[in-house]
Amino acid sequence: MTSKGKNGGGRGSLSGGQRQLRTNVKTARKRSVSSARWLERQLNDPYVAASKREGLRSRAAYKLREIDARYHFLKPGQRIIDLGAAPGGWSQEAAERVKAADAKGQVVAIDYLAFEPIPGVDIIEMDFTDPTAEDLLKSRLRGGRADVVLSDMAAPTVGHAKTDHLRIMGLAEMAAAFAADVLEPGGVFLCKVFQGGTERDLLDMLKRDFKTVRHVKPPASRAESSELYVLATGFRGEG
Repeated sequence: MTSKGKNGGGRGSLSGGQRQLRTNVKTARKRSVSSARWLERQLNDPYVAASKREGLRSRAAYKLREIDARYHFLKPGQRIIDLGAAPGGWSQEAAERVKAADAKGQVVAIDYLAFEPIPGVDIIEMDFTDPTAEDLLKSRLRGGRADVVLSDMAAPTVGHAKTDHLRIMGLAEMAAAFAADVLEPGGVFLCKVFQGGTERDLLDMLKRDFKTVRHVKPPASRAESSELYVLATGFRGEG
């Protein structure tokens, strides 16, 4: 299943004072109304524009940046696993935070979609749901354990709300089970879910395994989107 950025200074959320001219997109013979709306939204999205200026892989980098600016869970020297990493926005931001390019920290990223290399990031081109993926991820980690597991995975939608919700929650539960297997005590798990309820089974699992579990919707997550994140900190570890 597939996917889908340093606080301090001016590197948190985008300034509310930024303004830009709005671009309107008309439908064309080969462009549907929905695709025209998507294109118009992209052209007028300040996060898209800012990500291009900063050389970021995607606007999603700002979601991770904003969450970490508030909760401060990414630190130099950590070992990070990024599930559903393409096109690399979260991996790029995490690598900078943990100083992976300087070999102080480590980022291992997995996605079945190929994406361009990122300094300090070990990329595995594989579906996370592949039965061999979890062992391969562990084998790439120094010491076989992680300090943080990130998951921005989203299952391809089929257009049926209940089915789509069950699929994304299924991925979230897989990611949470993997995190519980690979994290060091005190570790952190950040995962995309959708409004409509983090299912009770997932919440029960996280509350059992972590000291603190909270829902987070960063400013970079579009207001009209049902997307939000669950952040679990203080992994209890075995026993």
